[in-house]
Amino acid sequence: MNKAGRLVLFSVIAGALIVVLALSFTRQTENNYGGNKMTVGKNISVSDIYDFYYTYSTSTNPPEYLRYRFYSENGEYKFYFEKREGNRFPLTESDITASDTKLLTKEEWARFTSLIEGGKVTKRTEHTESGSSGPWLYLYWKGDKGKYQEFAFKSYEQQAEFESLCQSLSQ
Repeated sequence: MNKAGRLVLFSVIAGALIVVLALSFTRQTENNYGGNKMTVGKNISVSDIYDFYYTYSTSTNPPEYLRYRFYSENGEYKFYFEKREGNRFPLTESDITASDTKLLTKEEWARFTSLIEGGKVTKRTEHTESGSSGPWLYLYWKGDKGKYQEFAFKSYEQQAEFESLCQSLSQ
């Protein structure tokens, strides 16, 4: 085989090797994130969390809408809540009857993170089933890659404590 032929053969083998390595890395990444549930406090550091949404919404008569949000912004921790009420569905921003943003202490933020610790985060999926009012839970963290954000509490008790904390903060 001449020099040009060996160069072409080498290029083909090197290209194939790069493709195999890239596919292997992609599969490993999916196994680490998408294939398994990740645990807050174990796979996801509490210090990497920067946003959390809890949304409850029903189309019953009368419809209900409630949102809680914990987030960090410019080195500060904040809590936001919003309640919508009305006689039509869907409720829109014009139906907001109560909302507020509160600056949290480090202790309040620590209480929040302790309640989500142990919770599971999975790949975000589209929910097409009808009739569910949620709550819909999303956790945003450094490393979520815009995909791994769907959250579930470790236990019903932790979720109930979280809801109690939110109610007291929204007073």
